[in-house]
Amino acid sequence: MRREPRDNKLDRLEERLGYSFKDRALLDRALTHSSALKQQTNSEYESYQRMEFLGDRVLGLVISMMLYEAFPKADEGELARRLNQLVRRETCAEVARDLTFGEAIRMGDGEAQTGGRRKNAILGDVCESVIAALYLDGGLEVADRFIRHNWKKRMANASGPLRDAKTTLQEWAQGRGLPAPVYREVSRTGPDHAPTFRIKVEIDGVDPAEASGSSKRVAEHEVASLVLKREGVWSEGDDHV
Repeated sequence: MRREPRDNKLDRLEERLGYSFKDRALLDRALTHSSALKQQTNSEYESYQRMEFLGDRVLGLVISMMLYEAFPKADEGELARRLNQLVRRETCAEVARDLTFGEAIRMGDGEAQTGGRRKNAILGDVCESVIAALYLDGGLEVADRFIRHNWKKRMANASGPLRDAKTTLQEWAQGRGLPAPVYREVSRTGPDHAPTFRIKVEIDGVDPAEASGSSKRVAEHEVASLVLKREGVWSEGDDHV
C-alpha cells in the first residue's frame, strides 16, 4: 500500500527526532495548525494548541533541571533569567528550524501562502507541541533526551549579561527617584493564533517609547530594552531576556 506524501514527511521527521512514535497520531496532531481545520468539514483532527500548553511545561521542567545541574553556584534570579532565555518562543523556533519542522506542518492554504511555515510564532508553538507528543508517547525520559540534545549547546553558549530588561528599567527609574514604569497596550493586530502586540512604556520625566512583539511579555521587554539603550544604560550589543 502506497504511503501518502504527508506520511513520508512524518517518516523523515521521526528520523530527525531520533524517535519512532508508537502512536503517530500524536505527532500528526502536534503538527496541525488551526488554519488547516477550517478547510475541512467533520475533521477528525485537532490542532496543536492543547499540546503546546503541555509541551511548554515539560520544556520548562527539563531546562530547569539542566540549569540546576550546570550552574550549582547560580542564585534563583540568575537561574530564572537563563530559563527565560532558553524557553522563549524565539529559541524554540530556532530548534524547529534546525530540524526543519516547517515542511511537516499541516496548515491552511492562506496561512501557508503568507509564510506560515517560517513564522517564529508558529514554529515556536509547534516545537513545544512536538515536545508534548514525545512526552505523551514515550514519557519524560524521551522528552528529556530530545530537549537536552537540542538545548545543551544553547545553554552553554548563552552570552551577554542575561539581565531582565523590565527589572533593569524599573531599578534605573527608582535610582533616579522616579516612579515605576507603566506599560500600556497600544494595539493588537494579526490573527488570534499569531497576534502582534504594541506596547507603550511611560515614566514621568522620560520620553515614552513603543515597541512590538509576539506577546505582551515580549513587547514589554522590547520596549524596556529600547529605553535602556536610548538612555545609555545598555549598549546596542547588550542581550536581554
